Amino acid sequence: MSTSPPDDADLWYRTNRAHWDEMARLHPTTRFYDVPGFLAGHSSLKSIEREELPITPGQTLLHLQCHFGMDTLSWARLGARVTGVDFSPEAVRAARELAEKVGIEAEFICSNIYDLPTRPERQYDIVFTSYGALCWLPDLQRWAEIAAAHVRPGGTLYIVEVHPLAMTFDDGPGVTTPRFHYDYFGGEPILWQGEGSYADKDARVENSATYTWNHSLGEIVSALCAVGLHIEHLHEFPMSVCASPPFLARREGERDDGWWHLPDGVSPIPLLFSLRAHKPLTSPAEAHGRE
Repeated sequence: MSTSPPDDADLWYRTNRAHWDEMARLHPTTRFYDVPGFLAGHSSLKSIEREELPITPGQTLLHLQCHFGMDTLSWARLGARVTGVDFSPEAVRAARELAEKVGIEAEFICSNIYDLPTRPERQYDIVFTSYGALCWLPDLQRWAEIAAAHVRPGGTLYIVEVHPLAMTFDDGPGVTTPRFHYDYFGGEPILWQGEGSYADKDARVENSATYTWNHSLGEIVSALCAVGLHIEHLHEFPMSVCASPPFLARREGERDDGWWHLPDGVSPIPLLFSLRAHKPLTSPAEAHGRE
């Protein structure tokens, strides 16, 4: 059941939705997302999730915070029956148009995650979320409850995400070296207003203000454990998917592996992480009920 949010939460929601409505119009036009390549048959999925989350044709997959649906539809190309959820009407419209262009059957739902209905008939083999999603969630524990409720017993929750340590660095204009700026343990919303987008630094963006939250790795793991999910792995990676923080760079020439790295000579630290968890076939509540 949805409840009316307090005034601050309403401001956060309206501000962030205006931003992501604009990003849903901008991002399909950028080289970063390469929609022409996708239309030609290329996958938007990265090597990490492709290797760590094998798909059996016919499996159902729920993609939370799916943006305009390229990753969702890339999973469908691997055989998944997909549903994407995003709170931006513009993103959902773009996702449906993209699905129609490539002739892929997919469901896209426009909903704030916190308002997403939880019903047994809407459980999935896989619940997936990736790259820059968790920082938009003010209440991580409530998110974990909703995400877990959509995993069928025996199913999988999979996250591949920006590492919270990478979220602590100064990301202001002109920053060329790593320096800490934001609180690792978060708690309070971070109001950010800058130029462009991670997909196009030079884009003119009218709705540039956003509110984000940093969630520590301990908070993320604990939230999932608290809702009864069993962690299978937690992996950390010393590279990222884009030039954020701004001092990251692609390697030159034959060394370019498609990822963004810390400057040469800087000791590697985790910039991404992946987490895979499963819901037991028998939940503690079900086991108690059978005693």
